[in-house]
Amino acid sequence: MKITIRKATLEDAEAIAKVHVASWQTTYKGIMDEGFLQKLSVEKRKELWLNNIPREESIVLVAELDGEIVGFADGSPVKEGEYPGYGGDITSIYFYEEHQGKSFGKQLLNRLLDGFRQQGFTNAIVKVLEDNAACRFYETLGARRIDEHIIEVAGGKANLLTYAWDKL
Repeated sequence: MKITIRKATLEDAEAIAKVHVASWQTTYKGIMDEGFLQKLSVEKRKELWLNNIPREESIVLVAELDGEIVGFADGSPVKEGEYPGYGGDITSIYFYEEHQGKSFGKQLLNRLLDGFRQQGFTNAIVKVLEDNAACRFYETLGARRIDEHIIEVAGGKANLLTYAWDKL
């Protein structure tokens, strides 16, 4: 199976939204409130992506398998003052559950990091909930934990970890 990774277009917004909702419902099951997860809306996520895709500072990529979008990634500059000295912020990488663990995420992440390099960034961060299995994914790919703090999410509290790559 060969995955195709390309820059997202506005026409991809609904397909990205479907992956986004489905992956949250599987990834965060048992981590976030089930009622919150079931209320996630493809329409609301589509609006989010219709706004994010054209943003000049964002990099939104999709992963296609046999012409179907099965995953996506999004990155942008680190918010001013948030993590001084860091350039890129990986804001999301999600795949349908059946396409996880097949090295597609690594390919998508590498393309996103290439995009950061092209923007002149030499390093990057990613934030992930501690109970998310993606922590091991990022650690395996060389990220190191640089911060953690408790956040409110979906009506509860969770430990948010920040990982960094100091050299891309």
